[in-house]
Amino acid sequence: MPEETTSIDYVMEAASGPHFSGLRLDGLLSSPPLNQPFVIGVSGGTASGKTTVCDMIIQQLHDHRVVLVNQDSFYRGLRPEELERVHEYNFDHPDAFDTEQLLECMRKLIAGQSVQVPIYDFKKHQRCSDSFRQVNASDVIILEGILVFHDQDVRDLMNMKIFVDTDADVRLARRIRRDTVERGRDINSVLEQYAKFVKPAFDDFVLPSKKYADVIIPRGGDNHVAIDLIVQHIRTKLGQHDLCKIYPNVYVIQSTFQIRGMHTLIRDKDISKHDFVFYSDRLIRLVVEHGLGHLPFTEKQVVTPTGSVYTGVDFCKKLCGVSIVRSGESMENALRACCKGIKIGKILIHRDGDDGQQLIYEKLPKDISERHVLLLDPVLATGNSANQAIELLIQKGVPESHIIFLNLISAPEGIHCVCKRFPSLKIVTSEIDAALNDEFRVIPGLGEFGDRYFGTDD
Repeated sequence: MPEETTSIDYVMEAASGPHFSGLRLDGLLSSPPLNQPFVIGVSGGTASGKTTVCDMIIQQLHDHRVVLVNQDSFYRGLRPEELERVHEYNFDHPDAFDTEQLLECMRKLIAGQSVQVPIYDFKKHQRCSDSFRQVNASDVIILEGILVFHDQDVRDLMNMKIFVDTDADVRLARRIRRDTVERGRDINSVLEQYAKFVKPAFDDFVLPSKKYADVIIPRGGDNHVAIDLIVQHIRTKLGQHDLCKIYPNVYVIQSTFQIRGMHTLIRDKDISKHDFVFYSDRLIRLVVEHGLGHLPFTEKQVVTPTGSVYTGVDFCKKLCGVSIVRSGESMENALRACCKGIKIGKILIHRDGDDGQQLIYEKLPKDISERHVLLLDPVLATGNSANQAIELLIQKGVPESHIIFLNLISAPEGIHCVCKRFPSLKIVTSEIDAALNDEFRVIPGLGEFGDRYFGTDD
């Protein structure tokens, strides 16, 4: 490596500031937006073990900020005439809750604001007028209650919906113990309320909402396997960029200090052309390898030199690359290095402003409709050129689900543009940048990639 090459060790150290899924936040944005919290809804019948499940999730997510919001906090205070006939009041009906206030609090928390959650006195059946529970913005928000799946507006706020499914006899026994010990009620009133209101409300409102659940946990807090799997899924989601939560077909390769260090180098306006090409090629190779991992495979057995049978996989045979000229051609060498003898087509699209694309040239394999296609373009900006290239591939008979779009960096606007129009293709990138500026350039970006790579920026 030439002497002028920037020290990678120095860059790794300099790149070690706060980040999220590879997006550098230190020094690039004056006021970075808060990452969208992961919202979990936990429902189930009375005394099914919802709170236990929530506590176990919170304990296992100890290294993240997690807050619990109870639907019970949003009970409406009873009016004097209702207090006189409290034994006839149905606390398990949707009308017993102030859903509008619940929605207001949840939306503020999701927006990164702190809220004051009411405190409900179950003995007086009133809210405490002089005290609230302060809840701050967090990485994970858990909303727990028997009817949190009943209202669609509340459901729409959730990234994951969990239903705790516990035997009715077990729930009744727990309800008796809870209401007599914690809420000062006698057994007869608990049983009367259960038969008159709780069980009918469960059949009418709670059980029908079970169909909205993403995960159903039998036996509640005793089901450690289910809770462990849920926590693993939450950890995975927390490590994703927000756009990956919206579009499951978007994949950002896992950020490491090596990857962030190489991004720091190629984004530096003062880097030499030699170093820009060298570190760009390294990143491109990683993106290509990751993209190849999304291709279909078949199981294959081979005999090793020891005479043993090894069961592995066979690579996808019908594959080709298509580069969007000119920047996309910088990714061809990495693809050839990974896939021996691969066919590579080309598409040239003239860029004229934001929406004046015009197809100029295309040269594609004749049998491209039978192949999986790796579409190559190092920068996804507005997404308009990409959409035209993808539309051309589909016109040539390539199924949308057979296209994998490979980028070094992507702008959120471009991801929205492509994924909304083509939800079945996959996008693989190494970093998602902040935004586009008024000139439709990716910010913080890395400039005109093709000019810098091919040395035509002087």
